[in-house]
This record gives sequence, structure tokens and C-alpha cells, in this order.
Amino acid sequence: MQRRKRSVARVFAWPLALFAATIAGLVLGLTGEGWRDAAAWLLLGSVPAVMIFALMRPR
Repeated sequence: MQRRKRSVARVFAWPLALFAATIAGLVLGLTGEGWRDAAAWLLLGSVPAVMIFALMRPR
């Protein structure tokens, strides 16, 4: 069985997106009130949601 070679950008795209969402959520949560708190909850909640979705997906 031959495996296809993936580029570095493709391998690290999702981890970098989750990292950016986490940092943005933490910064928004620490620096604001109101809509910033809601955005922080959404960004920080999206990370575990994506991870659970990836674990539940059939291979």
C-alpha cells in the first residue's frame, strides 16, 4: 500500500487554525466585555468541538 506524500502546509493547517482560534479567544476574553466575551466563548468552544468531530469521524 503506497502512501501519498503531504505538504507541510497541509499537515499543519488544522493545528495552526486551532492555535489561532485559541489565542484569539483568550485575548478577546481577557480584553473585553459583551460581544468580546461571546466571541471568546465561541472561539474557545470550537477547538474541543473540532477535536471531538475528528475523533468521531469514520476512517
